[in-house]
Amino acid sequence: MKESYVGVAEMGAHREGTLHKLLEVNGQAEGPSYDYDLIVIGGGSGGLAASKEAAKLGKKVLVLDFVVPTPLGTRWGLGGTCVNVGCIPKKLMHQTALLGQAIRDAPKFGWRLDENAIKHSWDTMTEAVQNYIGSLNWGYRVSLRENSVTYENAYGEFVGPHKIKATNNKGVVKFYTAERFLIATGERPRYLGIPGDKEYCITSDDLFSLPYCPGKTLVVGASYVALECAGFLAGLGLDVTVMVRSILLRGFDQDMANKVGEHMEEHGIKFIRRYVPSRS
Repeated sequence: MKESYVGVAEMGAHREGTLHKLLEVNGQAEGPSYDYDLIVIGGGSGGLAASKEAAKLGKKVLVLDFVVPTPLGTRWGLGGTCVNVGCIPKKLMHQTALLGQAIRDAPKFGWRLDENAIKHSWDTMTEAVQNYIGSLNWGYRVSLRENSVTYENAYGEFVGPHKIKATNNKGVVKFYTAERFLIATGERPRYLGIPGDKEYCITSDDLFSLPYCPGKTLVVGASYVALECAGFLAGLGLDVTVMVRSILLRGFDQDMANKVGEHMEEHGIKFIRRYVPSRS
């Protein structure tokens, strides 16, 4: 979904000349002697799409992409939230849950199965998910190279109007200059701000590559990310409870949101309503 939105915006910007105008330097095709015409900070859907489009317009482009590790130490590769800790792994884990339900339903339609032998391996699932994501990470790097876009796995910080400091995960620092910069850093989950949150809690950034099955799980929040995670965890046979501060799916149609909640309760997910955690 996110990538398709970016694609539409990118095509519109190209068609209307917005991106080309942004990259013009004082109305001329070539600018002063900077290292790059454009430096993109962030290697997610938006940053990758913009960098490749700018390169097609003849600009010299650098992409800086760096994932600050979570408190648990989780990090990931090129491609942004959707590819690494969002849409892609979520759909794969949801499909895993659907397969489990299909296996349970199969005997009703004539399949003879030994139900006692049906077990799920969290390790096998996460390995398969991460292998698939790894192939996408590599594909994005190849695509940048094929479009003559320079890529560095480094954290960007502005140190001047046209100058940026790039630090890689080994602490090596480089400096680059550019006429234009595009900030496409996206967002990260917000911790609860209570005692013990970072020590004892994980976020969706950690879940999709978690090296162990989380077991009995309390999901704090009722956004679509929270409910999706609760759904596939319950589908894998885990005991799942959702703590809701106010309403389900704020900003969505509430008739549909309540139907989602009812469906989840029918499938064994418990809800604690009108509560917020005070400590972990």
